[in-house]
Amino acid sequence: MSFAPSPPPFSPLAPHPPGTDAPATCEVPHFAPVRVRGGRHQLARLVRHRRRAVAAGLAVTAAALVAVGPGDSDGARGHPVAAPVRERRAVEMVTAPVRIADGATVLLLRPGDRVDVIAAGTTATGGDARVLARGVRVKKVPEPVEGAAESGALVVLSVPRPAAVRLAGASATARLAVTLC
Repeated sequence: MSFAPSPPPFSPLAPHPPGTDAPATCEVPHFAPVRVRGGRHQLARLVRHRRRAVAAGLAVTAAALVAVGPGDSDGARGHPVAAPVRERRAVEMVTAPVRIADGATVLLLRPGDRVDVIAAGTTATGGDARVLARGVRVKKVPEPVEGAAESGALVVLSVPRPAAVRLAGASATARLAVTLC
């Protein structure tokens, strides 16, 4: 038995030995590099869109939490409220100018004094007096006008709104006086 080398297999693509049919090398021409438009802004755009996505996610989460609400007392989460918060009604103070019948009494007043305002009705039998405002603060005492002592003197008081309504109504029909508190 003889072992002779077998002839190489027939290949229609390689009729010649490898490397002999390669074309000659040529030089590559010089050209400007290719640049992608907007490349330097991609990072800023990515960050901007990420912020929008996070903001949208937070908004959806907040809406879901509001929709769920605090829950009932059985399965409520979070800190329980010890007692309901009592709503405080703020007393709205207004500044009211009041004409006091006795001008000399107004000369005794200074800003910051506390006074009671009394309305005295004048009738043929005397009159009845009622307290319109208690412990109101004197805001300002204007300078008296000459010749107006008979008509009384003006004083500016800081009073709650309901008391200002009573003072305005009573000043049209009664004589007003003040007492220092």
